[in-house]
Amino acid sequence: MKDVAARAGVGLKTVSRVVNGEPGVTADTERRVQDAIAALGFRRNDSARILRKGRTASVGLVLEDLADPFYAPLNRAVEEVARAHGALLINGSSAEDPERERELALAFCARRVDGLIVIPAGDDHRYLEPEIAAGIATVFVDRPAGRIDADAVLSDSFGGAREGVAHLAAHGHRRIGFIGDRPRIHTAAERLRGYRTAMADAGLPVDESWVSLGPTEPGRVRAETERMLAGPRPVTALFTGNNRVTATAVRVLARSPRPVALVGFDDLELADLLSPAVTVVAQDAARLGRTAAEQLFRRLDGAAEPPRRVVLPTRLIVRGSGELRA
Repeated sequence: MKDVAARAGVGLKTVSRVVNGEPGVTADTERRVQDAIAALGFRRNDSARILRKGRTASVGLVLEDLADPFYAPLNRAVEEVARAHGALLINGSSAEDPERERELALAFCARRVDGLIVIPAGDDHRYLEPEIAAGIATVFVDRPAGRIDADAVLSDSFGGAREGVAHLAAHGHRRIGFIGDRPRIHTAAERLRGYRTAMADAGLPVDESWVSLGPTEPGRVRAETERMLAGPRPVTALFTGNNRVTATAVRVLARSPRPVALVGFDDLELADLLSPAVTVVAQDAARLGRTAAEQLFRRLDGAAEPPRRVVLPTRLIVRGSGELRA
């Protein structure tokens, strides 16, 4: 800093103000300091800055799977909000494993991130209580925390599923199947609840053979889809619980000798180019990430309100597959 100050012809305090983005420096002086920094290859010592300010200017994001297309816009939105606040985003995938989620979250805490955004894989987050008490702001997104009170930003999984199944019933379907994720996952349970509620609203019984929850691996989903389409009274429509289930179901339905209506929860790439194009209940993943990140930085800025739960609406996108009549 002394070298920069000497080269720019200013005092050390002026260099400090420029480096830290503080007011009180004229545009001409700031330019001279920045030119000196560039010429000398000066880099701010973040370790010293952390010790002085007690903040690392970093946040951690625990996702289910970075390779899942649903999480890409969510991740990007969190990153953009963090960048606007001068913070670095560190992320990792839990692979839907509660223990791996715990390891990742605590590893971020050990590196003293200022805050955490977590998409839960598990249903018990008491392990984070000491970290939250120590001042690490924490927001849960897509699914709520388990066994602790914490901020959460969710999509309306129940309402979206209810609307999607009601849409199928409105097109004359009485035998509607539901294939979803593992029942312990909050979003899967809420979408199943929405399915059952829509069926009840329409006065339709639910044959339990029409319902299948479990891993979203293609093999299982393919077998369950084929099972529901077979027999003397097959389903005439399917509601699929997430984009991975929908993608597999589309492949099976493409080989079906008869048309089967389909509405999927989550949009998926190229859904509008298929024949028929896929009707979906769409979440706004970017808005989920942005809302969660903004809430996190509100906490970091000192907001002391009780834990908030924000539920964002979904949107039915009508494209053709959900409008096939029974």
